[in-house]
Amino acid sequence: MFKNMVPVTKAKHGKTKVKASNSFAFARDLHVAYITSQEFVRAATTYPIVFIEDGNNASGFRPVVLMGLQAGQNLFVGEDGTWQASFVPAIVRRYPFALTKAADSDDYLVCIDEGSELVNKKEGAALFNADGEPTEVVENVKRYLAELQQLDQLTNKFCETLSSQNLFTPLNMRVGDGAALRNITGCYIVNEQRLNGLSGERFAELRESGYLAQIYAHLISLGQMERLVKMNAAGNAAAEAVSEDAGETEAVAESVH
Repeated sequence: MFKNMVPVTKAKHGKTKVKASNSFAFARDLHVAYITSQEFVRAATTYPIVFIEDGNNASGFRPVVLMGLQAGQNLFVGEDGTWQASFVPAIVRRYPFALTKAADSDDYLVCIDEGSELVNKKEGAALFNADGEPTEVVENVKRYLAELQQLDQLTNKFCETLSSQNLFTPLNMRVGDGAALRNITGCYIVNEQRLNGLSGERFAELRESGYLAQIYAHLISLGQMERLVKMNAAGNAAAEAVSEDAGETEAVAESVH
């Protein structure tokens, strides 16, 4: 999704503008998206929520939603660029901006994707005014990204807690994909048997931390795997229909000649 992320600076982006757009075409190839634990309850109504390995986190894990069955496939972006679901992950909504940790400190820098079609110097909302001061656009982005950063820290703590109690287990799920079966692997889920086997004290710790709702939302969300399979099958059927129509058109054209 991100092509060329660079820190936003007055010197480099004094004349840069960002176009407003309702299109999510930029996320067409994004088959997984990171989410914060605070997004679990809403995300669970649409996407499977799983965990992937991430060496940058103390827990070693990071939660993501699956939006496709294979790399480069986002089943939730329509042909016209609209998002085919009511909930859009925050990491997608914040595009073309993101936070990146500074190399020489613990500070975070607001970055922009200069490779985005939304970023240009001709039309849209300016990042800096004529006096070189940040506009409301930049200030709003800073607040939004700062809030996400706080949620990110809470999510890391959530994952650390689950990992410390050995609740993660590799996912190995087989789902129907047309006439065939597809194996879903390469990620992790909470082991429900281990969860139910926790001592009363440890289970109470999860409840008091507010983690139970997020855990159960994750477990319930796994049922959305079937939704992805159906969406994938519907997309394949539509593509085949278009291909057949094109073949018939070509055949007619040949008969005319």
